[in-house]
Amino acid sequence: MPVVMDADRIGRTLTRIAHEIVERNKGTDDLAFVGVRTRGVPIARRLARTLREITGHEIPTGSLDITLYRDDLMRHAVGPQPVVRKTEIQFSIDNRKILLVDDVLYTGRTTRAALDALIDYGRPKAIQLIVLVDRGHRELPIKADYVGKNLPTSPEESVQVRLIEIDGEDEVVLEAGGGA
Repeated sequence: MPVVMDADRIGRTLTRIAHEIVERNKGTDDLAFVGVRTRGVPIARRLARTLREITGHEIPTGSLDITLYRDDLMRHAVGPQPVVRKTEIQFSIDNRKILLVDDVLYTGRTTRAALDALIDYGRPKAIQLIVLVDRGHRELPIKADYVGKNLPTSPEESVQVRLIEIDGEDEVVLEAGGGA
C-alpha cells in the first residue's frame, strides 16, 4: 500500500492550489468554498485558511451533502441505506464563484451529483472544481480546474485519502482492489 502523498506533500499541494486560485481569479472577490462531504469539507476549510493567510481575506466556506443526488442511490434497494448528512451553506451562492472541493475525482459521477445539489441552492456566477487527486477513468465529461496530483490508476485500484480531521492522519495511499 504505497503512500502517494504524505502530510507535508498534502500541505504544499494545498498551498500551491491556493496560490493558483488567487492568480486565476485575480484576487478573492466573490469567491466561496463548498466542500463535498466527507473529505472535501476539511480540504475546503484548509484552502480557505491558506487563502486568508495569503490575502488577508476571509472566504466563506460551506459543506454539501450529495447523498440524495447520487445516481446509484436506488440501484441497491436491499441492504444498508445511505446516511444523509447536513448541507451547511450559510451564504448565498448567487453571483459568486463557487470553488467546489472534493478529495478524489474518478468517474465524475460524484461531481455531477454535487453540481445538481449546488444548483438547488442558487445560481452561481461560475463553479470551479478543486480535487486533491485525479485518478482518471472518467465516465462523464468532467474535468477539474485545480488538481493536487494526477494519479493514473487501474480500475482495480483504490485511492484512499486520509485527513487528520477525520482519520487522525494526513496521507493519500493507493490500494489494490476496489475502485474509489
